[in-house]
Amino acid sequence: MEIIARIKTDFGSKFGVPRQSGMVPELRGRVVFEKEYRVAEAVRGLEGFDYVWLLWDFSEAHREQWSPTVRPPRLGGNERVGVFATRSPFRPNSIGLSAVRLLGIDYDAEDGPALLVGGADLMDGTPIYDIKPYLPYADAHPDAKAGFTQGNANAEGERLEVEVPEALVRKLGEEKAAALRGVLEADPRPRYQDDEERVYGLTFAGQDIHFRVEGKLLQVLKNV
Repeated sequence: MEIIARIKTDFGSKFGVPRQSGMVPELRGRVVFEKEYRVAEAVRGLEGFDYVWLLWDFSEAHREQWSPTVRPPRLGGNERVGVFATRSPFRPNSIGLSAVRLLGIDYDAEDGPALLVGGADLMDGTPIYDIKPYLPYADAHPDAKAGFTQGNANAEGERLEVEVPEALVRKLGEEKAAALRGVLEADPRPRYQDDEERVYGLTFAGQDIHFRVEGKLLQVLKNV
């Protein structure tokens, strides 16, 4: 398969990237096509859709061998289930699938047409193999069973309370600060880690963010 595009996001590393697309709708991304596919006619009609599917490469999770079972974080990292019953990046073919909101198409930019998207769960620079329109009558099944993820509190909207220093808010700007807050409210820590003394770190919008979680309160630290 050919890489047709790459996405630009505020995530410089894997840690902190939302577990699923749409969890943090405030996040913004920009899908930039490779030169061969940078053709306006190729996206004609796409502006009529609210969401698109991105098929992409888990480029930071390539392995020479694969395992038929994995340990999902939602099961505490201890219980094994079949790899095809999960969305683990460690698969025979490292393909990811994300539904993202299409906010607009930038035709006039030097690297246009580029897709402006919201709620993406991808690292900066992630290769994209294909883009397809999201069809609500075909793709949405709200009454479907969710396997071992059924009843998961975080997936159903439970969020942490987040305190961000005003100096960092000013440095990021209101829009990116709101996106960071959404990422942290969703609790980026591995499910099996609950050490209130541990300091975690992630890279967001070019800033090194360090935080600690105590109970349901996440505090972004001013200095480490």
